[in-house]
Amino acid sequence: MKKLLLLSLAILSISCKEEPKNYVTLSGKITNKSSDSVVVRTRTFSKTININDDGTFKDTLKVETGIHNFYDGNESTLLFLKNGFDLNLTLDAKKFDESVKYKGLGSEHSTFLAKNNLLQEELLDLDKLSNLDMHGVENAFNDIELKLKEFYNSNEEIDTLITNNLKKSLEPMLKSYKRYLAQGLALKQALPKGAPSPIFENYENYKGGTTSLTDLKGKYVYVDVWATWCGPCKAEIPSLKKLEKEYHGKNIHFLSLSIDDGRGYRAETKEAAAALAKEGWKKMIAEKELGGIQLLAPNAWQSQFVQDYKINGIPRFILIDPSGNIVDADAPRPSSEGIIELFNELNI
Repeated sequence: MKKLLLLSLAILSISCKEEPKNYVTLSGKITNKSSDSVVVRTRTFSKTININDDGTFKDTLKVETGIHNFYDGNESTLLFLKNGFDLNLTLDAKKFDESVKYKGLGSEHSTFLAKNNLLQEELLDLDKLSNLDMHGVENAFNDIELKLKEFYNSNEEIDTLITNNLKKSLEPMLKSYKRYLAQGLALKQALPKGAPSPIFENYENYKGGTTSLTDLKGKYVYVDVWATWCGPCKAEIPSLKKLEKEYHGKNIHFLSLSIDDGRGYRAETKEAAAALAKEGWKKMIAEKELGGIQLLAPNAWQSQFVQDYKINGIPRFILIDPSGNIVDADAPRPSSEGIIELFNELNI
């Protein structure tokens, strides 16, 4: 009778077992939030979740199992979602990748993705890799590949959708980085440190009149080649402003050179598009309160200075010494720690 009772209880327990949820519960808290909402998305799915005044949020999502992008309006990270998961996320929007943490059912998969992101950032440090010759780059990338593969195989509990995706994308990713570094090395050979810098003459100055590079001799010149339509260029603006403030009054000019060419404007002629681009350039300078020396290249991508520096992608940063010689034809970005290190080396 006792055995029969236990068996009956076991059957009852099984029959009353809660059915798996067919949705994800996603909650969390964002410190120093940069938006009033976040977006969870893939190529075929998008869900906007409102953030409360205190930074908390919670919602349910019915998803296809896989890697999703979590975007706060400024930066993004990756989540692994599967219906039935109950995932809690916390992060500081000012630190983002370094601060993101996951708890709850299924959190180990997203934690793995976060660790992978930080590991890639550490290993693929372009400021350090850019100081190597091509032989050094090859050796470094062999080591990077081994370390990433070791990480991918470090936890058998992680869903194979994640690890297989990472393994599949590893070779193309490393090839892309190596190609970028090879281009940088070729640029350094063509425009070596200490060589006379290409010059520009009589470029339109936002404040009126024109400016030539020779007008700026006697101080270092940090050149930012940008355009109003360039997202990565605009992302550097806060860091550039901070840099300008820290080095205000020191032995350096900060010069922003726009290559706006009328892209995005509807006009019957190139001249009309260029005029609209100029107005857009002036408007952004005013709205974003951009400092430094603001110049407009007369022929956009075809301007001689742009051509001489072999610029085919922006933003691009250049550092020129007080005598008008090249310090770095592809200098670190304002957001990079490398630019402060370079300025310190030069005692700017």
